[in-house]
Amino acid sequence: MHDLFDLRGRVAIVTGGNGGIGLGMARGLAAAGARVVVAARNQDKSRAAVAELEKLGGAGALALAVDVADEASVAALVRGTVERCGRLDVLVNNAGINIRKPAHELSLAEWHQVLETNLTSAFLCSRAAYAPMKAQGGGKIVNIGSMLSIFGAGFAPAYGASKGGIVQLTRSLASAWARDNIQVNAVLPGWIDTELTQTARRQIPGLNESVLRRTPAGRWGEIDDMAGVAVFLAGRASDFVTGTAIPVDGGYSTQG
Repeated sequence: MHDLFDLRGRVAIVTGGNGGIGLGMARGLAAAGARVVVAARNQDKSRAAVAELEKLGGAGALALAVDVADEASVAALVRGTVERCGRLDVLVNNAGINIRKPAHELSLAEWHQVLETNLTSAFLCSRAAYAPMKAQGGGKIVNIGSMLSIFGAGFAPAYGASKGGIVQLTRSLASAWARDNIQVNAVLPGWIDTELTQTARRQIPGLNESVLRRTPAGRWGEIDDMAGVAVFLAGRASDFVTGTAIPVDGGYSTQG
């Protein structure tokens, strides 16, 4: 059974892996033996994340700078990973932003910024990863959606649209690439305690109480709650799982 979750010898890129949900997933991958490439803009944060991952057993972790919404930068990330690590087995498309405004206050530029960072980036990174994964006989792609892939939220129309799109992109890529032994799945985090959601709690009165009241687990998620699903979707245990969208939300999405 251990072999089903053993990631030794595998190389994983985690976009936005220097904090929040991305770091939680990177921790899980590193602890399972993967060599993790932390791909983000803030290199100081990325170097700190790499040092943390190496302490967890993620030997050879490294940081590479990337603008996930830029085609050339994404291509350079994948190329640099393969050149330095020799392969690419796992891609976690985690990088994302949110602009909390109702639709009538949202500018077109802000709409594009959220869609390009959250959704277009997943397309660009997945497309770039396809060739090396196919050449080596397979791979795993994990796209980070949200509970707003399921629900609507008046304060986040662009974010919700981007995360709904993540689920449909996941299904499309899973269908297209299954014959190449590339499994593509989505994870839908609930209310996880991160810098992003801490800002939301300051901006939205009563949010903390509402989350606790609706979540059967009775707490906010922690970033390490994302580690297990990352290992499952990156390892042999999920070889016949593709096109899924798995909530990790303490039961939040089960409530009517």
